Amino acid sequence: MNESEFNALADETIMAIEDAVEASGADIDYDTAGDILTLEFTNGSQIIINKQAPLSQIWVAARSGGFHFDYDAARQLWHLNSDDQKELFAQLSQYCTEQSGESVALGTAE
Repeated sequence: MNESEFNALADETIMAIEDAVEASGADIDYDTAGDILTLEFTNGSQIIINKQAPLSQIWVAARSGGFHFDYDAARQLWHLNSDDQKELFAQLSQYCTEQSGESVALGTAE
């Protein structure tokens, strides 16, 4: 995937995350500035999501750590680079649940 394709796909994914947060009904504020999506919880904690074009990855910084996601074109999904069975939206649901103290389910917008 070239950089232009990556940027288009990553931008689409970040917008899908925003839509999923909105649809979840969870009390999560979000803001996008440049290539960075910030999720903010009522307890003041944040999850930062940004794209890393040189590596063709989406990076997530949560209270539990920093995570890098690669795109699998065959399965058409982003997965954790250290475990290809851990999909981006499922992992974000887990991170949001951990940080918010409430159950958060972020489904993919398809």
